[in-house]
Amino acid sequence: MTVQQETFAADVAAAVMAELPAVAERTVAAIVVEVPSYAEAFRGPMGRKIENAVQLALAGFLELATSAGGADASRPIDPAIEGAYSLGRGEARTGRSMDALLAAYRVGARVAWRHLSATAVAAGMPAGSLARFAELVFAYIDRLSAASASGHADHLAASGRVRRRHLERLAELLLTGAPAYELNVAAERADWTPPRTLTAVLVPEADARGALGVLDARTLQAGEDVPGTEASSERAVLLVPDAEGFARAALLSSLAGRGAVVGPARPWQDTRSSYSRALRALQLGLLPDGEAPVDTEVRLAELVLRADGEALADLRAQVLAPLDELGPGPREKLLETLRSWLLHHGRREHVAAELFVHPQTVRYRMGQLRELYGARLDDPTTVLELTLALGAR
Repeated sequence: MTVQQETFAADVAAAVMAELPAVAERTVAAIVVEVPSYAEAFRGPMGRKIENAVQLALAGFLELATSAGGADASRPIDPAIEGAYSLGRGEARTGRSMDALLAAYRVGARVAWRHLSATAVAAGMPAGSLARFAELVFAYIDRLSAASASGHADHLAASGRVRRRHLERLAELLLTGAPAYELNVAAERADWTPPRTLTAVLVPEADARGALGVLDARTLQAGEDVPGTEASSERAVLLVPDAEGFARAALLSSLAGRGAVVGPARPWQDTRSSYSRALRALQLGLLPDGEAPVDTEVRLAELVLRADGEALADLRAQVLAPLDELGPGPREKLLETLRSWLLHHGRREHVAAELFVHPQTVRYRMGQLRELYGARLDDPTTVLELTLALGAR
């Protein structure tokens, strides 16, 4: 907004200038009364500093209003704007919102206008110029308010970026197994209160933002370049606090449909263990059960069996060799029966119910298996090897 007006007469400008200290003092007094949250800040030396800042703003206005060639309220002088910007940053630094500061600007504008206009008229300013003078005052205050708001927002953005870097650094140290003293220092620097446990969650990058929106606000997200996470390069690594016990069910529910792999809850300084488990499940190709995420806590047997795929393949070839001469159909039926027999500890009725066959069919098939294996089916070592070989089918 641009407000053009004739330059103040010298005697008007002098009178207004002389009044500035008194106007600043009255402005501060009014703000203390009308904006209670500033009452403490205005006491003692701090009050004097703020009063000086008010005088700076008023002097800036006067310089603007008396500038040759007219006044442009959209371009106030730099010192006043810089002061307003710094004031906004200071408010953010102390943790206050802009509400109190904007209220103070409104009070200040009203008080300053009341006293400055009275002074200007008493010094000879024509009544017809007062409207333009008022327009200039309030346009100037609006510009200072905008500068403060900008400073407030910039500080929040900058401090937010710094804290995010500290949080990412903490996540990196957790995933790489840093010593406890380093983790404690990093947590303090990031202003992050350590939980009892952390649970590593791997989610596709595209789902990371949505997952963070439904997880504990203290959840950490690792940066993209954390050493040792290359194998999960297409997945975000989230570290969720206190998701053990009943809270784990809520975590799994919130991750439904996101293709997540969830490690075990571990003491927060042992997070690397949880991440390693989740990463191993991902590497071994464990897939979600429908919409549910991969819960490594209920798939431990698969993790154990798949830990050495080559050894498992050799074990299967070795212990299932007696069936090699059979055709595909008969072989598959006997394998299915043998697996159920092992799982149900030889209870024929249970095996029949699981396979939807008659108990006599189970009896017949087990007879065939005993012909192929002989007494080995009663040997504990052979039973263990067969259970392992058939367990991950």
